[in-house]
Amino acid sequence: MPFLNHKEIQLYYEQHGSGPPLMLIAGLASDSQSWLPVVEGLAKQFAVILLDNRGVGRSTQECEISVSLMADDCAALIRHLGYQRVAVTGHSMGGMIAMELSRQYPDLVDRLVLVATAAKNRVRNNLLFQDWADWYEAGTNRAAWFRTVLYWIFTKRFFENQPLLDASLNYLLKYPWPQSPQAFRQQVQAIAGFDATPWLGQVMVPTCVLAGEQDLLMPPGDSEYLAQQLPNAVLEVVKGAAHSIHTEQPEAFMQCLLEFLAGGCHG
Repeated sequence: MPFLNHKEIQLYYEQHGSGPPLMLIAGLASDSQSWLPVVEGLAKQFAVILLDNRGVGRSTQECEISVSLMADDCAALIRHLGYQRVAVTGHSMGGMIAMELSRQYPDLVDRLVLVATAAKNRVRNNLLFQDWADWYEAGTNRAAWFRTVLYWIFTKRFFENQPLLDASLNYLLKYPWPQSPQAFRQQVQAIAGFDATPWLGQVMVPTCVLAGEQDLLMPPGDSEYLAQQLPNAVLEVVKGAAHSIHTEQPEAFMQCLLEFLAGGCHG
């Protein structure tokens, strides 16, 4: 299994396919495997780079965690793999990391796709995530904890499909690389400390802001704000999608992504 030793951590990563490089950055409590619904399709046209952010999956979990440090990890991986510039897609917290990467290392980012994310987390979300961290540390029933999280990121169609819900919970409960409660709390704190509003206008890279029409966690208004403030951005709203767009609607997600990365949409 490939790891990058970077500063004080080991960073797990994977590569799939060939073509122009495309890095996918996962969100809170998610790792490289969260992109499985779209990896095979994207790998037909791109050299897809997946990673486990610090604090999750097979990367080091006991370490300092911030959005800035996670962006620095991504930059180190891009350079380690020998790429000069890559397209970057980030989901939720991963979108925050992608924005920070574009700010800190603009020469490394060719195009940017921001999925179901925000320039700054809402106060309600900060409180919600803190509650999730408290319940996780308190040893709340794991199935109940996961269901509580899923309520916020999937549409009602997901919950109306009992076999799918059962299979998803079983997968999460048996996942071989679970995140520790402390690492989850640190990622929550990293999100709470992120605020891109003062510098969004400095991010000049062509950007597609992708929103889920039914996203409860980071509603379309958050994406609309990003598209308004980023100088070279286009907004796409996926109808009938909630927060986890690439999981519930992988085909629609890939269509938006591929059209933008092919140059079909410009900010």
